[in-house]
Amino acid sequence: MRIAIFGSGGVGGYFGARLAQAGEEVIFIARGEHLKAMQGHGLRVDSLAGNFSLDTVNATDKPDEVGEVDAILVGVKAWQVPEAAEAMRPLVGKNTFIVPLQNGIEAPSKLAAVVGEGHVLGGLCGLISFLVEPGHIRHAGAEPFIAFGELDNRVSDRVKKLQGAIDKAEGAKANVPSDINVAMWDKFMFVAAWSGVGAITRSPLGTFRSQPESREMLGQALTETYEVAQARGVRLALDSVNAMIARYDKLPEAGTASMQRDIMAGRPSELEQQNGAVVRLGKEAGVETPINSFIYHSLLPMERRARGEIQFQV
Repeated sequence: MRIAIFGSGGVGGYFGARLAQAGEEVIFIARGEHLKAMQGHGLRVDSLAGNFSLDTVNATDKPDEVGEVDAILVGVKAWQVPEAAEAMRPLVGKNTFIVPLQNGIEAPSKLAAVVGEGHVLGGLCGLISFLVEPGHIRHAGAEPFIAFGELDNRVSDRVKKLQGAIDKAEGAKANVPSDINVAMWDKFMFVAAWSGVGAITRSPLGTFRSQPESREMLGQALTETYEVAQARGVRLALDSVNAMIARYDKLPEAGTASMQRDIMAGRPSELEQQNGAVVRLGKEAGVETPINSFIYHSLLPMERRARGEIQFQV
């Protein structure tokens, strides 16, 4: 397959490297020093599934010079999806399909608004990875997988084709859920509650899950998202909230969510696409979301400061 990786950081870069290692034709869309490093000496990946290096990779910041591809894996941050959708237009041909890997729940609709619904699948991934330095990615935790599927849940030829390509790659697994919307909401619920409570308490998972008050906040944030999903016709499992609390309890005490880390470091984050989306989608569905509203509204000043919209000292 001819696959473009749009956003080649810790997540996109990792999966793109694994697909290239397996022999697929991969084009990395990147920018800045990371792009220069890949163009100059390839891509190095340190991984729990085995270290490897690609001495040469096809990397560019000019999608219009690439031409049409079979598939695009979108690895940018959730708030960058609309801009990325516009920029990837030159890559999209009649049969091109796009798989978003972002946290959040709205990437498919944001992509479809630009390139058309017929080009977009549902998708998510699992992986703890980051850029060590330009041209160097470290996979630090979790068994890497990509879950994807048609938004109407039919098993299409293009889904089977991508599944086969990913399954050939070492250190990556493909998962085609029976209901991709349930799978995306399940991850959305899990990540948004963790991100929001972690950011508002400015503490790692092991700390806020051990305090009765913040543990209760975590459960309430999960419950609100569950109720929004139900109101929108997404049939999450009845025991989803308790199951997710149990999952949190098994994770390392020092764990932090990426949105939380961005907010604490003063960087633009996915606040709008996580807790903000719970609030917004809840309003649309007539579901009250007081805990997510509190989290979202409390963190907005830091988010707007990070984006240069307001200024104040901290």
